[in-house]
Amino acid sequence: MSSGKVVLGMLAGLAAGAMLGILFAPDKGTETRRKIAEKGEDYLDDMKDKVNDLMDDLHEQVDSAKAKVKDLENKLHKKVKEETSAN
Repeated sequence: MSSGKVVLGMLAGLAAGAMLGILFAPDKGTETRRKIAEKGEDYLDDMKDKVNDLMDDLHEQVDSAKAKVKDLENKLHKKVKEETSAN
């Protein structure tokens, strides 16, 4: 299982647990709705941070792969030039 799915599953479980805890707490309805909204915003911010981290990692991996492909391309061109000049 990918780490992204694990993180997403953990965050969903935490959010569900927090919401159930708030809903069963003996507070007024307005207070409960305020708490839910605050928790939702907190979890949304956390999710955005996680997605941004995953996107940064993905961009780094893509950039690394591009550099490797470019390096291989240069080596191949050099090898072809050597072969054609040798013949």
